[in-house]
Amino acid sequence: MARLVVDRRTNSEIAADLFLSLKTVESHMRNIFCKLGVSSRVEVARQAERAPAG
Repeated sequence: MARLVVDRRTNSEIAADLFLSLKTVESHMRNIFCKLGVSSRVEVARQAERAPAG
């Protein structure tokens, strides 16, 4: 999901692409923010770009 943030997708777009509810995507994004220790989508994108693919 973080890779979709790199592509500048909104939560609504991510939900549609992955056939998930918006609330599910929002929940996963909160978990990603917490696990990475970041507070913005830009920081999530930076972390995702640095991470090895896979």
